[in-house]
Amino acid sequence: MKLQTQIKLKKQEHNLIDYNTKLLLLGSCFSENIGDKFEYYKFQSISNPFGILFHPKAIENLVIRSIQQKEYTEEDVFFHNDQWHCFDAHSKHSNVSKEKILSDLNTQIQLTNQQILESTHIIITLGTSWVYKLVESDKIVANCHKLPQKEFSKILLSTYEIKQSLQSIIEAIQSVNKNASIVFTVSPVRHIKDGFVENTLSKSHLISAIHQVTNNQVSYFSSFEIMLDELRDYRFYKSDMLHPNNTAVEYIWQKFQHVWMASESVKIMSDIDAIQKGLKHKPFNEKSEAHQKFLEQLERRKSEIQSTIKHLKF
Repeated sequence: MKLQTQIKLKKQEHNLIDYNTKLLLLGSCFSENIGDKFEYYKFQSISNPFGILFHPKAIENLVIRSIQQKEYTEEDVFFHNDQWHCFDAHSKHSNVSKEKILSDLNTQIQLTNQQILESTHIIITLGTSWVYKLVESDKIVANCHKLPQKEFSKILLSTYEIKQSLQSIIEAIQSVNKNASIVFTVSPVRHIKDGFVENTLSKSHLISAIHQVTNNQVSYFSSFEIMLDELRDYRFYKSDMLHPNNTAVEYIWQKFQHVWMASESVKIMSDIDAIQKGLKHKPFNEKSEAHQKFLEQLERRKSEIQSTIKHLKF
């Protein structure tokens, strides 16, 4: 008896992810879920240097600005609710000091530039087609930073506009890094503040546009479809009924592994998982002989794997 519809996934044939891989993850909060997995398993990865970015225009701006190494100046930040903010970045970079936010933003510009140049894989998760545009300047923002709604107009990017934005992202990356594999995915998180029908429309624009730009180096990973069709049950959501819970994230991560991970890396990941769990172990008696032997074995396992993969740090 078959009790689940399953998405057919094809194993990637080239440029698989291993421990020599360098990854850059950009986009919605779901990219951070997957980014956390890469970090846990000690891959060389950077996730969302400018914080969560929900729509393609925000990601396009970040990618192009980083490649051009165009630094932020006082004109790019504003003061609101006792902090300085930047419309291009998430509020995690907001700061009470103007000098500090500019320093942080420009550090991220250089970091992102270097990672784009060096990455073997760039994974971009799109969250929504809805964008907010400043009425005063006509600028599309990445984050409204809780400014009054009247200062923005809300628009839905067309499939054509998203396609153009994605092509700009791809062309910008390939102008400095011709060998990177670019993986697009659509966040399964539902943006119901836009409305249920509006959220469906938004996701459909993203998916349609992505499929118009895929080629040998640009691919689509179906995290959205896995969540909606394979995990079709509220027990796979957090209490808000919108975000995938830990079980769902782990499930989609395993599917991603199947498509993108080199087989030799899977064994290493298993060893790292055992070490990570060992590091979190809390003994009943820290001074016991059994615990001291456990720590010695743990250090030996760490040394063995670090001798093989030099960049690993626990």
